[in-house]
Amino acid sequence: MQTDANVVHLNKVTSEQSPTSPVGRLPVALIQVRDKAAQQLKEALQALFDNADDTLFEMADRATSNAEQNSFFEAMRDLRLKRKSIERGFLQKIFESFSALTQYEIGKPPQLDAVVSFDSLSLVQNDELEETVAIDAMVGKVMSRDATALGHLTTRLNTLVSKKIEDKTNPLSPRVLCEAFLSACSSLGVEIKVKLIILKLFEKYVLSDLDHLYAETNQMLVAAGVLPELKTAPVRRNPTRSPASSSSGGHAHEGASALGGGYVDEGVQEVFGVLQELLAEVRGSALPRREVPADAMPITTRDLTRLLSHMQQHLPVQTAADFDLRTQLESLLTRASAKSGKTRVVGEVDEDVINLVSMLFEFILDDRTLPDSLKALIGRLQIPMLKVAVLDKTFFSRGSHPARRLLNEIAAAAMGWSEQDDAQRDSLYQRIEQVVQRLLNDFVDDPAIFTDLLADFLAFTGDERRRSELLEQRTRDAEEGRAKAELARQQVEQALNERLLGKTLPEVVVRLLQEAWSKVLLLTCLKHGTESEEWQAALATMDDLIWSVEPHEEAEARLRLLELVPGLLKSLREGLTSAAFDPFSTGEFFSQLEALHVQAFQRFKRPVPEVAEVEVPVTDGAQSDPQALADGGDQAALALPAAVVPVAEQPSMVEVIEEIVLSAPGESREQEPEVHLPDDDEALAHVDSLRVGSWVEIQEDDDHKLRCKLAAIIKPTGKYIFVNRTGMKVLEKTRMGLAVEFRRGAIRLLDDALLFDRALESVIGNLRRLKGA
Repeated sequence: MQTDANVVHLNKVTSEQSPTSPVGRLPVALIQVRDKAAQQLKEALQALFDNADDTLFEMADRATSNAEQNSFFEAMRDLRLKRKSIERGFLQKIFESFSALTQYEIGKPPQLDAVVSFDSLSLVQNDELEETVAIDAMVGKVMSRDATALGHLTTRLNTLVSKKIEDKTNPLSPRVLCEAFLSACSSLGVEIKVKLIILKLFEKYVLSDLDHLYAETNQMLVAAGVLPELKTAPVRRNPTRSPASSSSGGHAHEGASALGGGYVDEGVQEVFGVLQELLAEVRGSALPRREVPADAMPITTRDLTRLLSHMQQHLPVQTAADFDLRTQLESLLTRASAKSGKTRVVGEVDEDVINLVSMLFEFILDDRTLPDSLKALIGRLQIPMLKVAVLDKTFFSRGSHPARRLLNEIAAAAMGWSEQDDAQRDSLYQRIEQVVQRLLNDFVDDPAIFTDLLADFLAFTGDERRRSELLEQRTRDAEEGRAKAELARQQVEQALNERLLGKTLPEVVVRLLQEAWSKVLLLTCLKHGTESEEWQAALATMDDLIWSVEPHEEAEARLRLLELVPGLLKSLREGLTSAAFDPFSTGEFFSQLEALHVQAFQRFKRPVPEVAEVEVPVTDGAQSDPQALADGGDQAALALPAAVVPVAEQPSMVEVIEEIVLSAPGESREQEPEVHLPDDDEALAHVDSLRVGSWVEIQEDDDHKLRCKLAAIIKPTGKYIFVNRTGMKVLEKTRMGLAVEFRRGAIRLLDDALLFDRALESVIGNLRRLKGA
């Protein structure tokens, strides 16, 4: 019906006036603010997700258990899958908060306090409490920094809408943004520690830029004529400011306590602030007290950078390791004071940086893990590293800082560098020298050069590592093959000695077994193992051969020998052929073996009067063909009367009195007697603590040290195989041999932890000890 158009349904009225429906239209100026904010927040959120994988991967790498590591990997996967929905959900919440500025609420019942029991309190998980504490800390940091700009923005928004807006209900307030993000992340099935890390990433990539957002939106509203008389603080454009360094130390501690357990992103830890506090507490005792004249004028960071650049360009090559940075800087400041007529000093913060970097390099240049010949090169990096630290204080706290990573990578690559290497021709030494020279020549105040040098150096070391790993794998394979062959030879030796030792046998048989059949046994053991049918068959052939040439008097032995010889000769021939034994030597062996078997048949003498005398000579062909003997020669010999059988020459006999020892070509089996240590000896514990990949330094003599890496522990033989940095084998030791080296102090385990991190840990530890002294 046409009249339906004039009917107003009650359910439509209710829905249209729901709190989430935009009853009023936003002013144009507010729409512009909303769109500007949405664009900036979207870009910041994309940066968060782009960096989340790296952060979570680093956390997984530092995990102390498989379960913990898996939780980080699952979080990475979950975050990738739900990234788009989180972005949409977050921006939707922002749009809704702007729309709510023109809405009014009706018919909302009063909120009654819920009845809470002590049992239900346990349902309010510690997780929620930790989230709340973390958000409070994040909001507190922003408010301590940007409260004025946010207050001006709130005041201007109040002139555009009739609804009362406060700072905490401002759509762009840090609390509203945090709650919107937390709501958008509600679908993530991650543990609280992972969620707290994601919140810290939100602080780093989103909240850290709110000062820019507030400044720009205030300027937009001023341009639109909204309260231009309010004086908004200008936006700070410090390229070196990081989210971590922009806030006060107190809030940093709050954030750290909120995360707990060490799961704080390194970029937001106030490490430099803690170091400053430690320096302040030991100044005057361990460090000289800062005496500043009343008329002293601190130089700016830019001027300090210029002075350091001057020192960097004139850094003496030969004395880099002993270069006293503070003395040289003091000399330059004295000259600057004389020119200006005013006492010029380094600011307190910059002086703290200088002290810290000096302490770090004191540790680095004393570190026994670094080869002495490379310490001079690395020591020349002190001024470039100091300049980076002056420009960017996150140098002390961010493990992924390019300058820190470059120093760590250089130290890691130098781990296997030996003093015997020719520095002028060694590619690693030359590459490190190029990096150092490039920094000294080109680094002024743009830290991006460290990123470029790091990428180039990683590409170089990656190529070297791949080549060394390939050679190292070949070394491992060869050693495992040698170990397997050695065990097989031991099995063959045992089998031969069990059957021959103490027996007197024809020389030809002993030679055949030791020189020829041992090779058949060796190949069979390597190919099939000692539990195989092939191995048992090869042993049975050897047993049959030995029995066939031993003297036997019993009547049954004649029939057994008659049945045994054909198959025995066939097995011997097939075995020697499979081992590719010399055919000429094989023919000689069989010729002599035939004669032995003929003699064996002759020993079985039986009177045969009924048989007429028939001379059946053994032809040369029969003698040279063992198969002919097997097929007919043996029967003919047995059928001959003793008077007409030709009497063969008695074979040469030998008694096997020494153990048979087999050795590979070019290998000596002589071993020096080892010293045996008790099982609870401390040196053996040091050996057992070695892991594949561990670097050690061995004092070969008074003048030479060998740096090598444990590439493999060959369990069957107990050999420890060491390679140099190219992957080539340089040392082989037994467990007991290594223990003896440890005991006499000739071997030292090298610390392969990150150099900068070890140096920083040492500095902090020293400062704390000095503080407690």
